[in-house]
Amino acid sequence: MKYHVEARNVVKRFGPTVALNGASIAIAEGETHALVGRNGAGKSTLVSILTGLQPADEGEVLFAGEPAPALADRDAWRRRVACVYQKSTIIPALTVAENLFLNRQTDGGVIRWRALRARARELLDTYEVDVDVQALAGDLSVEQRQLVEIARALSFGARFIILDEPTARLDGPAIERLFARMRSLREQGVTMMYISHHLDEVYEICQSVTVFRDARHIVTRPVAGFSHDELVGAMTGEATAAYQSRARTPGERVVLAGEGLSLAGRYREVDLTVRSGEVVGLAGSASSGKVGLAETLVGLRRPDAGTVTVDGVRVRPGDVPSALRAGLGFVPEDRHHEGFVPLLSIAENATIPIAGKLGRFGTVSPSRQRARAVQLIDDLDIKTEGPGQPVGDLSGGNAQKVVFARALVDDPSALVVINPTAGVDVKAKQALLGAVEDAVERGAGAVLVSDDLDDLRVCDRVLVMFHGRVVKDVPRGWTDHELVAVMEGIEQ
Repeated sequence: MKYHVEARNVVKRFGPTVALNGASIAIAEGETHALVGRNGAGKSTLVSILTGLQPADEGEVLFAGEPAPALADRDAWRRRVACVYQKSTIIPALTVAENLFLNRQTDGGVIRWRALRARARELLDTYEVDVDVQALAGDLSVEQRQLVEIARALSFGARFIILDEPTARLDGPAIERLFARMRSLREQGVTMMYISHHLDEVYEICQSVTVFRDARHIVTRPVAGFSHDELVGAMTGEATAAYQSRARTPGERVVLAGEGLSLAGRYREVDLTVRSGEVVGLAGSASSGKVGLAETLVGLRRPDAGTVTVDGVRVRPGDVPSALRAGLGFVPEDRHHEGFVPLLSIAENATIPIAGKLGRFGTVSPSRQRARAVQLIDDLDIKTEGPGQPVGDLSGGNAQKVVFARALVDDPSALVVINPTAGVDVKAKQALLGAVEDAVERGAGAVLVSDDLDDLRVCDRVLVMFHGRVVKDVPRGWTDHELVAVMEGIEQ
């Protein structure tokens, strides 16, 4: 078999930590090959080596049978491989055309803007990306930004693309459009490595799958005939059952309420109540308004009309501190930009909401901060060297647990969590959903917004939004078909 890219017996160490231990992968020309594994399995380290961002300590990388270029030869790397990361590298303040040809606007001399825009349109037309080249990148949807990044990657001449959690922030229809584009690229001879924690996607779009566990290569097999249970077992080293939601009876006390909420262009005339001991889901497409509504509940958005009440206290519209003081905990949609400060420690990040309670006269007691952080690390099973470790050094799943720790640190009366398991592995997903249910069992109420139907199974009921309105309150016990039919406007 002719391989487009190979990594052979790769070893990578970071101090005492072995990030890759003799790991290998071989991707056939023209195939879409999945790389899966739990957070910390070594996937991100392999990506950094396959893209030439850092060298392997041992082993080798080959492209079409030839040794990889020298690390300093960035142009040679770009011609061989490109990566579309989960965290967008598009610059919001620049136009689409400027992003597509960043640092390549001209071969020398002044920039000819009309010619640049023409080149950009030609490039996007080639890969069937329907985006205005003069639009600011910051005004694009997540889906559009990803397509622009793919087009930019291919413009260097690379025929091997790594897609790192590309669907983490896309809804169902956008995912299907992305997969259609990937199939088209494969027909054009583009080879892809697909990294995802959504195993159903692996079966839908990939031909082969490689599993990493504990920094090692475990198995490579064709997707066909590789059962879901076998795949999860290879990832975890054990048989892993699907998360089982806990039975509970909600109380009578209303801990979070929205009344008559409207925000132009996002949602209108929404009423919502959450009782203690209850998890209420919000479901719908990306244009349904569900995320905008959740962000209004926590004060990130100011509604045009309506009120928000937390545990009986009316909070000031569009005022996050007011909502937090009233007893709200929040897990944002984008942990990289809104969830934590990468260079601060776990202890500092997790205790930000209670910093004023950890000392006197505006100071923070290091011992009290550390003790609270140690408790949260234990409660959420955060894999770390200790509370002093920077959050930016953690795997995605463990970083998300720190975001949860911050939301839970002050024992909130109500929780609002948005796409809490995006980009985390099956074990971390169980821990995070368990943390929501633990808080609810202590008497809190929760709003859980998710594009993942498995997340919504922990909910006592799911409010489905369609074009800015709540169209149905679906009780526990729904099937995928029933919920998706309402989300897509087929049934109401």
